[in-house]
Amino acid sequence: MPQPIECVGIVCFKDNQVLLIERGKQPRQGQWSIPGGRIEPKETEINACHRELEEETSVKADIISKIEVIDADFGNGPYRLHDYVARWQSGHPIAGDDAAKAELVDISRIRDMGMWSETVRIIEKAHDIFCEHERFNQNKI
Repeated sequence: MPQPIECVGIVCFKDNQVLLIERGKQPRQGQWSIPGGRIEPKETEINACHRELEEETSVKADIISKIEVIDADFGNGPYRLHDYVARWQSGHPIAGDDAAKAELVDISRIRDMGMWSETVRIIEKAHDIFCEHERFNQNKI
């Protein structure tokens, strides 16, 4: 069995919106998803998150924490997806690299975007982590 392709995914929030891309290439071309991509040799997961987010959306973000790791196969070999939650820092969504579109979408709309069910689940889990993080930081003030 081939080794999985190591990738990162970034669930980036700006207030009650999540940053999504429409995939411009396989796997899952034409579907909405979270920004992300392959981890380059000798690159850390966090560095890959920053690079992929900026390449695909022109957005910069603070990485909050890892959500979980998902093993997947989209018909073209195995992938290991390291998903992270992030807080928007700067920039306006502009599609680049593998993304055909990039948009901030209200969290209430994610179930209507036709995304892979695992992506929806990860976004919802990330939203819980993000909200808890924001509440904690507000209480520190």
